Amino acid sequence: MRPLSLACALVSSAALAVGCTEEAASPPEPVTPAPASTASQAPPVSYACESGQSVVVSYPDTATARLSYRGQEYVLRTALSASGARFVGSGVEWWIASRGDTESATLSRLGPNEEVGTAVLERCSRPSSGPLPIGPTPAEGGGATPASAPPCRGPQLRLSNEGRDAGAGNRVANIGLQNVGTQPCSLTGYPTVVLQDAHGRNLTAIRSEQAGGSYFTPGQPPAPVVLAPQAKAAFELAWSAIPHEGQGERTCPNAARIRVTAPGDTSPAPLELNLAPCGGRVKVSPIRPLAGAPQPASGSGV
Repeated sequence: MRPLSLACALVSSAALAVGCTEEAASPPEPVTPAPASTASQAPPVSYACESGQSVVVSYPDTATARLSYRGQEYVLRTALSASGARFVGSGVEWWIASRGDTESATLSRLGPNEEVGTAVLERCSRPSSGPLPIGPTPAEGGGATPASAPPCRGPQLRLSNEGRDAGAGNRVANIGLQNVGTQPCSLTGYPTVVLQDAHGRNLTAIRSEQAGGSYFTPGQPPAPVVLAPQAKAAFELAWSAIPHEGQGERTCPNAARIRVTAPGDTSPAPLELNLAPCGGRVKVSPIRPLAGAPQPASGSGV
């Protein structure tokens, strides 16, 4: 084993977060995942990554993690860690640790021994909202639940601008997500949002950050949303309208549209939306039901 890999097996998760492993130059070829478990899963947890990708993880039992990344599914098992929680398997390592109000996570490629991560693929985070949802979540009421309704995918979602709010130099846009399919589907956590200019080029200087709750009701954790056909959910996109002159910013970049990818999906849906976020970032709230939108009737199946 190389000395670097051995050292990283012994450090705390705090050291892991600052990058003791080698950085991956590019994502590896997809690893063939282990067979998927048929047991019911706890609601998945979505993490936003520095690259703009998202990692979605569910914990069907106390010893297993099922991870979705770039359209691939990985089944991992718990492994020894100095702190935090670490899972390995299917060629990757997933290491999470909570620090204050943020839960940090690192996805790495496993080394030759298949036990220690040696190349970082993604550094991700999410607002900490209490203990991880490990273990199956029982269904309530026998109706459509996140365990029975499949995740919503890009082709069955239509975006809409549900209005804006402004105040004290801040702007908030409410973005609707409508299920235009014929079957219920579920959304849990945070969407991935990419801003583009009028020519369809990604504005890489503007990053999307997950925010606990919404702009007006902060601190609310993500909750599963099941959308009946034609029903709508929504999330908030918030940004500053005041240039950060102390950082040399005189004008703020203009975006002409956004591309939104549902949690755990890889197919984005577009929406024309003009905004000029300052400070190089926008904040994204968890997905929530849209007030007044139809939801699955109690006792209905999928």
